[in-house]
Formats: sequence, C-alpha cells, structure tokens
Amino acid sequence: MTGKAAVTALSRTSLAAAVFLLAGCSGSPAGPGWTAQPAPSAAATSGSAAPGPTSGTAPASPDASGSVQASASTPSGEPGGVATAASWKTFSDPAKTVSFDLPADWIAQSVAPEDGVLPGGLKVEVKKPDGTFVAALRTGLPPSSPDCPESARHPYTVISSVPFELSAQGGEGTIPPHMVYRVIQGYRYFGSYGITNLVGGTDGQACVLRNVVRGPASKGDYSFGDLVNLKAFAPDEKVAPAKAFDTLGQAAQYVNESPDFANVQRMLMSLKVKN
Repeated sequence: MTGKAAVTALSRTSLAAAVFLLAGCSGSPAGPGWTAQPAPSAAATSGSAAPGPTSGTAPASPDASGSVQASASTPSGEPGGVATAASWKTFSDPAKTVSFDLPADWIAQSVAPEDGVLPGGLKVEVKKPDGTFVAALRTGLPPSSPDCPESARHPYTVISSVPFELSAQGGEGTIPPHMVYRVIQGYRYFGSYGITNLVGGTDGQACVLRNVVRGPASKGDYSFGDLVNLKAFAPDEKVAPAKAFDTLGQAAQYVNESPDFANVQRMLMSLKVKN
C-alpha cells in the first residue's frame, strides 16, 4: 500500500473505528483469543490469550487523544498476526514480582538497570537465540512528563492498540493498559511496540510516544517494549531497535503479517506485575 492509499483508507474509516476504540478503552472487553499452538504452554492451556490470524491492511480511526489509529485486527475484532512459536515458557524474577511468557527458544536475562531507577527496580532483556534484541522489561522507573513545545511535535499514528488486563494506576492522562504499535512521522515513519496506559498526545501530535505504564508512587512506572520512548529520529541518529518505514501501509503490513510481531504481542500481553 502506498502512503497516499494508506492515508485515504485512514480517512474513510475514521468514524467507524472510533466507535471500536472507545469501546476498547472502556476496560471491559474480553481478552483476545490465541490461536492453538502445536505444543501449548501451561499458560496457554489455562486460558492465556494469543492473537488470531489476519490478512490485508488495517482500517483507521482517531484515538482518544485525537491521533489516527490503523487497527490491525481480524473481522471479529481480534488482534492480527499468528503466534508461531511452537512452545512457550514463563520467566519470573527471583522475588516473583514480575512474570511473562516468551517463546521457548528466546532468552530472558536480568541485567543491571539504568541509573535513576527506584529501589528494587529491574531490567530484563529478551533476545532471540542469535542475540537479536527483542524487548526490555523495566520496573521502578521514576515518573516523568517531558516538555513538548509545539514546534517539536510530530504527527503520529496508532497502527494497533489491544487492551489487556494489567495492574496500573489511573488518573488524568491515562487509559486502560494497551499493547500498542505506534508510528511517529519524521523524515520516515518510525515504529515501536510496547505497553502503555498513557495518552499519546494531543491533536494527533507528540514529541515522544511513551511505552510506559503508570505504577504506584512507591514502586515507580514500568515499561515493556523495544523502546521506552519513541521519537522522530534525525537522519544521523541510530533508529534500532525501532523500525523505519517508507509508508504507513508498510507499518500496517508488519503488524498484520510478521510472525515476530505476533510473538512479541503475546509476550507483552502476558506480563503480570505484583504491586
């Protein structure tokens, strides 16, 4: 799909999908159903969710903050992609404060957290067997509200937004927790996946898109995704682990068709945090 076609599709379906998004942010929808796995994990057999299959590109709508959303979903409303890992395992830190499922051949390793985290904060990196970085879980993040002058704002698009059950603190500027794939527009379209319960920005524009869930003040916020903050990169900046696309259609195709994304989606939505 060309960029022009993607934008046309977004405008034609904005009203219908807006109704879908408002329903999705109510906090009451049933979890998405996983496709059957050849060797289901214990979590899968106990009712854990996984994304159902889909094809084609995604319709779009404005989200609660005014941005355009291109929802990668099946006709039944389930998230796109098929989790293709044959078997899954569960990671938990020694203190049992966090846990999540991941493909059996992926590696989850606790590493030293960055400076500035609250006491007890964790950082767990997830990689493929060849060492390719997939995502990082961070806990104990101090609350932050970066300044965003109007001159530094960029348009952003929500390609996929799927609600799921997760302990989180509400309040002004929050929504129920979602697993999202969002794209911000710079000299290219830069995409990132993660979990969040924070509104992205106003009028469909933002300086950064934060893959952060607000936690209790004593415990700090937490993040699970490829980046904590997604921004519009400059040409001389390193983009990875974020992805760069030439069109919104390419971003939607990645969400709809990539087995890697489907497995990441299942992993991120399996997160449990003990507060």
